[in-house]
Amino acid sequence: MSSSLSLPKSPVPPWWQFNGHIQTILPALLRKVHLDPPRRERIDTPDGDFLDLDWYAQGAEHLVIISHGLEGDSYRPYVLGMAGIMSEAGYDCLAWNYRGCSGEMNRKQRFYHSGATDDLHAVVQHAAPKYAAVTLIGFSLGGNLTLKYLGEQGDKAQGVVQSAVTFSVPLNLDSSCTVISQPGNWMYSERFLRSLRKKVKEKEAAMPGTFDLELLSRIKTLREFDDHFTGPMHGFRDAVDYYTQCSSISFLDDVRVPSLVVNALNDPFLAPDCFPEARFREHPHVRIECPVKGGHVGFRHRKLSPWYWSEHRALRFVNAIAGKEGA
Repeated sequence: MSSSLSLPKSPVPPWWQFNGHIQTILPALLRKVHLDPPRRERIDTPDGDFLDLDWYAQGAEHLVIISHGLEGDSYRPYVLGMAGIMSEAGYDCLAWNYRGCSGEMNRKQRFYHSGATDDLHAVVQHAAPKYAAVTLIGFSLGGNLTLKYLGEQGDKAQGVVQSAVTFSVPLNLDSSCTVISQPGNWMYSERFLRSLRKKVKEKEAAMPGTFDLELLSRIKTLREFDDHFTGPMHGFRDAVDYYTQCSSISFLDDVRVPSLVVNALNDPFLAPDCFPEARFREHPHVRIECPVKGGHVGFRHRKLSPWYWSEHRALRFVNAIAGKEGA
């Protein structure tokens, strides 16, 4: 299905993907995306750490920078799918890994978090001078990061970033943390916690005295983890201070780059205030779409192959802003 053809306003998943949980889980577990191996590049950050970047480059003038979700990496199917369709359409792609997410523990005591726009800025500054135009695409935490970054940059982003597309964005981190911690979402929160606990233990083994592992053993929820680890580790008082300062919904008014936010109404991770269509309907630069189906970073459509509905939607938006035919 070409991006020039009609795209439904909401994906229509296979009949057996009948709710938001299945539409979230199965694409993550079963989808296989086959691309040529990327070229990996390691860059240093201003504070002496490093970031690993995966390049899918073919000499294009327009670069797409892709940011993954919580405890994800550059090889997640949703990242590879987006890199695949964008590469096929003639864009260069760069999928970057947050600190500690590329298979090697980072050097500093800090990790990454939902508002760590300094690292996204480092990637943009490194890559953008090589291109005539740059698009940012972010998923979940990466979507929050992208929108916060654009809001912080304001007018300065113009001339550097041409467009942005984000999917499954926890625009309000506080309320979304409450939702994902509900009993019905236990499988997700426990999976994230298990991965985060492992990283803390690895960091403590490499840098003894950095963390209180006895306290870690008592952590039962993501909010408790953010309260005692994520927040204080990155200069916030606690989880509430972290959520308040880093929620991208507080930065949308200052976004000056054409940006698309796509949050599925049946996303099991997102709180009601992550669907602010009415609030931002008159925003001159930000467009919010809330398809009925899609789950969290799912968006499979039964009549599209090999690319998913979200990938076609992103391509159409990026093409439209770039002024390409068939957008």
